[in-house]
Amino acid sequence: MQAEIGTPEAVGLSSERLERIVPWMRGYVEAGKLPGLSVTVARRGQVVFSRSAGLRDLARGLPMDDDTIVRIYSMTKPLTSVAILMLYEEGRFQLDDPITRFLPEFRNMRVLVGGSRAKPETVPAERDITFRDLLTHTSGLTYGFMDATLVDRMYREEGVDFQTAETSLADVVAKAAGLPLLAQPGAEWNYSIATDVLGHLVAVISGQPFDAFLRERIIRPLGMVDTDFHVPPEKIARFASNYALGEGGRLTLIDDAREGRYAKPRSVPSGGGGLVSTASDYARFCRFMLGGGALDGVRLLGRKTVALMTANHLRGDLADMGQPRFSESSYSGIGFGLGVSVMLDPAKAQILGTPGEVAWGGAASTAFWIDPAEDLFVILLTQLMPSSTWPIRRELRVLTYAALIE
Repeated sequence: MQAEIGTPEAVGLSSERLERIVPWMRGYVEAGKLPGLSVTVARRGQVVFSRSAGLRDLARGLPMDDDTIVRIYSMTKPLTSVAILMLYEEGRFQLDDPITRFLPEFRNMRVLVGGSRAKPETVPAERDITFRDLLTHTSGLTYGFMDATLVDRMYREEGVDFQTAETSLADVVAKAAGLPLLAQPGAEWNYSIATDVLGHLVAVISGQPFDAFLRERIIRPLGMVDTDFHVPPEKIARFASNYALGEGGRLTLIDDAREGRYAKPRSVPSGGGGLVSTASDYARFCRFMLGGGALDGVRLLGRKTVALMTANHLRGDLADMGQPRFSESSYSGIGFGLGVSVMLDPAKAQILGTPGEVAWGGAASTAFWIDPAEDLFVILLTQLMPSSTWPIRRELRVLTYAALIE
């Protein structure tokens, strides 16, 4: 059962103000800044705005539609977090348990403190990485693409890349375990491969391949019919191509919909960024979260677990947790829960919002946020890398919240 289609005024939103989103969308397309995009707004269980603009495939002239399939990249992370929390609810582990219970390769980790690639200087980790560290990105792991530290460089040189690896999930995790940490576990917030490690932990603890677990225990029960780690032949015509800004600021193809790596099954299912999905599918996930862990009579998590997941687990906001090198959100006024960011202080974040609102985005400029206090969620889908190219997420937040009238 899909969300009901309603009128904005019936759920306390202004039709006139929501319509401001349309010229905003068209403006980005007509200026050649985005290939195409879609926006979905829902409140009190009813979708009241669902519009698309531009093209999903520039070369083929195919329009961006409501059922366009896109790479959601890091919007995969909340689903992986739900998967590991389902196992937590089964009593398989506690959040403060060391992951070495299941992944002994992470024993005796070392932390980089200086030196060079030829002669890195490290000290012993003060404690093991815990499940909570992974869920909150405070594990000391990193991402190679950030290219900001010596550890990032080591990741690239050793092939710690869950997007491009063609071996196995276990193999890439083992490579990461053989490299130094960027910081002591629990000390700093650093966006990282932590959720990919959680995907491997799901496989190890459940005894089931991670991608199979996600499909059978989450994706299918929630009715997310177009969400997977690749796009099958019968759906490939609906898949969007991916772009970046090239020479002269022109949109340049970086991954073709029909010839790219998503057109066939992946060897390494990335829990940190491997899924494709649609607006209607991700709306079902948002409804599940707003429903306290249940959707259409299907319960995957208890409401207290969802409450824990969406609470801030940091000592303050992201800005208080060292010097974050990259995030799909701003730092000030934003905390982090178990797999999602958490709004703490809209004034400090300098953006409209509500304390307790959860969110995240993906590398191709996609985003979602869920506002329990307003019983509202918003989904933004497009395909442009990197996600920091244009301030579309913040602009859409203003346009959406300005439409609230009750």
